[in-house]
Amino acid sequence: MLLVSSFAVAQDLELALWPDEIPNSRPSDEKEIQDKNGILWIRQVQIPGIEVYLPVPQIATGQAVLICPGGGYQGLAFDWEGRQIAKWLNSKGIAGIVLKYRLPNSRSIETSYKAPLQDARRAMRLIRSRAEEWKLDENKIGVMGFSAGGHLASTLGTHLEMEENLRGDEINKLKAKPDFMVLVYPVITMNSEYTHQGSRNSLLGQNPGEELVKKFSNELQVTSETPPTFLVGTSDDEVVPVQNSLRFYEALVNSKVPAEMHIYPKGGHGFAFGTGQYYLQDWNEILASWLQNLQE
Repeated sequence: MLLVSSFAVAQDLELALWPDEIPNSRPSDEKEIQDKNGILWIRQVQIPGIEVYLPVPQIATGQAVLICPGGGYQGLAFDWEGRQIAKWLNSKGIAGIVLKYRLPNSRSIETSYKAPLQDARRAMRLIRSRAEEWKLDENKIGVMGFSAGGHLASTLGTHLEMEENLRGDEINKLKAKPDFMVLVYPVITMNSEYTHQGSRNSLLGQNPGEELVKKFSNELQVTSETPPTFLVGTSDDEVVPVQNSLRFYEALVNSKVPAEMHIYPKGGHGFAFGTGQYYLQDWNEILASWLQNLQE
């Protein structure tokens, strides 16, 4: 299914991820809910998809970023940590592609923890399938995630061998691994000491087994195959402790994965671009330099 926006030029596209049957799903009476109260908040996603924002050809670098908005695996802060990020990436010549992924607390999902990763993997493959059409370099496609979306992004970059058992089409044969990761105040661990409990409960349930907790504690899943990573967070984050970023960074360094981390003393959680928060609002320009260096 292809939905084209009202723009005359195909710079905003909406694409459903799954053309036919959505894997790991079951019938329910749920319907998607969108609330706009300062931030566009999407819950109970039924048809996962992507919104595609392409830069003007004159400045296009060939890079693309799949953006995973946060929301504790209970909802999606879709414009705050999605659309505005995509449009900023466009200003740097980078395609920004916002992922509307299924949320594990949905009654429309059979196995909760599988659905977000299935959607993220499919999105990466779908982007690569359109690389020529969208003038992208299929080896310069990364993922960016905020908060619980950071957990999903880091899962995409570390769970490289997780069984999928999806019905085959040509898109499912393409590479799902991102070429780089950008993790912004991310949830990383499911260990109860430092996790975001709401995200853990939504993804794994109230009483997950030790094996499942370990599997989705992504600092434990880092290997030398993990893509280069950029992390940003704050020391005073009272929602997702900064130890999530610190532990992931340490794991990256120990595995000799190129990594860069910026931890600010203040800023709390959910700051997105940090507009109006003095030096914190410059973190995205530091990211822009990092992304440019990846091209060299």
